[in-house]
Amino acid sequence: MITNFLLDHSALVPVAILPVALVCAVLGLLCAGRRRILWALAGVSLAPVFALTLVPTGRTIDEIGCTVQFSLPTLGAVELLANVALFLPPACFAALASRRPLTTLAAGSVLSALVEALQAVVPAIGRACDTNDWLMNTIGAVLGVLLAAGTRWLVDRRAQSGSSTGAMSS
Repeated sequence: MITNFLLDHSALVPVAILPVALVCAVLGLLCAGRRRILWALAGVSLAPVFALTLVPTGRTIDEIGCTVQFSLPTLGAVELLANVALFLPPACFAALASRRPLTTLAAGSVLSALVEALQAVVPAIGRACDTNDWLMNTIGAVLGVLLAAGTRWLVDRRAQSGSSTGAMSS
């Protein structure tokens, strides 16, 4: 149902990435320094990843394999852009919680590769392995890590201006 809606309104998909990023940044700012909450947000944001990639579809794929292709998303590429949006929140929250953006980026890419590998070797779940999905998920993780870096910069800047204002008023 969601897929049909997105296919019918493909122009909304790139626009939808912006509110996802905005919500992640706002939650990151509000939860700055609260690592447990950030880890919880990272965990909760993984639920759609697993639901949309590993929950059986009810159909079975006849062969074990993976489609090998690499293409960059265009504004009309609903599935590709949805894969970007899927990995942005967990990568953002995990990078903020761990303060290890490169480790988070690597973990996001590896997680996506594992999901695709499972889709390839377990045809009973009815999901198709595709290298484009891995690439788009990894791009989503890159954007999430970059968003976390920007959020972290804002938090640090706000803390610095707060401490310099406090020092001036003393």
